[in-house]
Amino acid sequence: MWDPTAYLAFADHRSRPFFDLTARIGSEAPRRVVDLGCGPGNLTETLSARWPGAVVEAMDSSPEMVAAARERGIAAEVGDVEEWSPRPDTDVVVSNAVLQWVSGHDELLARWVAELPSGAWLAFQVPGNFGAPSHVRVRELAADPRWADRLAPVVLREDDAVLDPGGYATLLADAGCAVDAWETTYTHRLTGPDPVLEWVAGTALRPIRSTLDEDGWAEFRAALAPRLRADYPTRADDTTWFPFRRVFVVARVP
Repeated sequence: MWDPTAYLAFADHRSRPFFDLTARIGSEAPRRVVDLGCGPGNLTETLSARWPGAVVEAMDSSPEMVAAARERGIAAEVGDVEEWSPRPDTDVVVSNAVLQWVSGHDELLARWVAELPSGAWLAFQVPGNFGAPSHVRVRELAADPRWADRLAPVVLREDDAVLDPGGYATLLADAGCAVDAWETTYTHRLTGPDPVLEWVAGTALRPIRSTLDEDGWAEFRAALAPRLRADYPTRADDTTWFPFRRVFVVARVP
């Protein structure tokens, strides 16, 4: 279950990669713009503002997120990104921090390129921090005998998650695309009690939260919090610096 309120608690930090990604899309007057994984719709609104003449199609797997997007007036639909196919007039596809959840999404990208019309733009970004302490500690704790049987199937492993920019560039260039691929490590300034725990609770810990009951979730959080405090110490001014690597790709279909 996705919690739109928890996700939007870090809206400024989470939105910056979206704008860095979409700034590299060169389409001037697309017919249809698709936001795959639209979340609560706060960023989908900016696509409508940038391309007012386009039909904006929005989809998310979370009913809670779709409901939040609809409250903003966005005609979002619940759907599975793995089953989505572009309509013939789809000129721009944006996927912001979604594909890391899709095993084998390299094959999915190749299919989209084959189905999109000539000249269409495909832009996505994925977290590239699965080797960071914020994720390593989660995997270590999930392997604890208290939780291992329940959590092993839902925890993202470092080697399963995403490719590096070169991997995506090669994949899409082999499909005939013109590709722009890069990575950026943001250093976010977080504040408040256990801010890194609160950050990952809104994203990476979502499958764990959905798997455990209330007592189990409280126990897992209590065990994870001191580990993250040690890895991400808080300064005297209440600042916690949180490095976050992201991988970006913008490709144009031949």
